[in-house]
Amino acid sequence: MSTQVKICGITNLGDAQAAVEAGADALGFIFYKKSPRHMTIPDVAKITKQLPPFIMRVGVFVNAAEEQVTRAIGECGLTLLQFHGDETPEFCVRFGLMSIKAFRIRDAESLKELPKYPTDAWLLDACSDENHGGTGEKFNWDLAVEAQKFGKPFYLAGGLTPKNVAGAVRRVKPFGVDVSSGVERAPGKKDHARVQAFIKAVRSVV
Repeated sequence: MSTQVKICGITNLGDAQAAVEAGADALGFIFYKKSPRHMTIPDVAKITKQLPPFIMRVGVFVNAAEEQVTRAIGECGLTLLQFHGDETPEFCVRFGLMSIKAFRIRDAESLKELPKYPTDAWLLDACSDENHGGTGEKFNWDLAVEAQKFGKPFYLAGGLTPKNVAGAVRRVKPFGVDVSSGVERAPGKKDHARVQAFIKAVRSVV
């Protein structure tokens, strides 16, 4: 199975359509007000209603209220939930959808948290004290290789770009890769040529 590609931080229909045309498997929409890529539920719904049915619609939440998650699922047609905050394992799996728990990986000690979360997959991101993802910071991919021992699918994120993603896929062999700032010309504005180059680089690894 080829490595899944998730383009995160989508804020407009044009970027969403460009990512789909380039071959993305999933699009991420951020429902976190402190993010420069924050989207409201009505605005995301306008985009998701125009996407092909085979595209995964991922809602990204940071310590959101249960009511907000439920409303986003219903109005935006989300098919996958991604939790980036301090959510409990129980919270992450209570919505009846596939779910991902994101972890900010600082060191080997960080990996001990992974098995506590029975989500369908994990996401391994760079550790930043200022932001919950989307920072463009890279972490030690050797730590991600260590995560393979747990036997659960995971997405690799953090500092990925069209230039380094092929090497990351070869080294880590993740289930999927997740990119936001690495394919942008400004926060929340995707560079369509970079999106194409990123996905082409991922697909070049066999």
